Amino acid sequence: MFSTEESRQDAKLEKVREIPLSELHPFKNHPFKVKDDEAMMETADSVRQYGILVPAIARPDPEGGYELVAGHRRHRASELAEKETMPVIVRDLDDDAATIIMVDSNLQRESLLPSERAFAYKMKLEAMKHQGERSDLTCAQVGHKSDGKKSRDILAEQVGQSRNQIQRYIRLTELIPELLDMVDEKKIALNPAYELSFLKKEEQRDLLDAMDSEQATPSLSQAQRLKKYSQEGHLTLDMMRIIMGEEKKSDLDKVTLSADILRKYFPKSYTPQRMQETIP
Repeated sequence: MFSTEESRQDAKLEKVREIPLSELHPFKNHPFKVKDDEAMMETADSVRQYGILVPAIARPDPEGGYELVAGHRRHRASELAEKETMPVIVRDLDDDAATIIMVDSNLQRESLLPSERAFAYKMKLEAMKHQGERSDLTCAQVGHKSDGKKSRDILAEQVGQSRNQIQRYIRLTELIPELLDMVDEKKIALNPAYELSFLKKEEQRDLLDAMDSEQATPSLSQAQRLKKYSQEGHLTLDMMRIIMGEEKKSDLDKVTLSADILRKYFPKSYTPQRMQETIP
């Protein structure tokens, strides 16, 4: 494995190749979602006009073609722009090195879904642990051998999150897809989702039923009680429905006033938005 300076020198020798889009395959278990949203359409327009400015990174696929390591969104934008090829740097990378590059290249994005962050942290942490266990790596790659830091601490420093927060995100990978989608859609907050991740898979599926029948999502305190009953072996579908049917304190404290009532206390020139902003 190269040291940092050797890697820079090696990178200078790498050649950018134009590779057919059809020969580029997604990275196995790629955790980042590539959507045909507004941002993607803007990227595709840019590709049509200027081409791909930053080459993708790929590695040879033993079954043929190449496995994309970095550049999945650029690949999709090139397809939408009706390009036949895209610029790619091909590197021989083992699974751990490829995983770390794949994750790092996507963690730079401004908006990441909780599910993307959860699986990305999990994949990178596992790759870092593998590298730390291997005797042929220098300390420059991981840092284990020189300062005694654990992989989770190194990852926390790299991504600017606390060690505890990284663990909370990784726990989200224990959620069934339907609940994880609700976290991404902001229907379930991160803290309740963390507590729900300790429920057994069959209990999580029952919870979906209870949430649907009561038309409610769990608050933090409700999620903590669901976890407690699960760990005690007492969590049933009926109990879930009772808990989900409770009125939340936030709902009990909520007071709704009509615009007609509010206007009695504000000048006529005030818009509803300004009235709302004025009330502390």
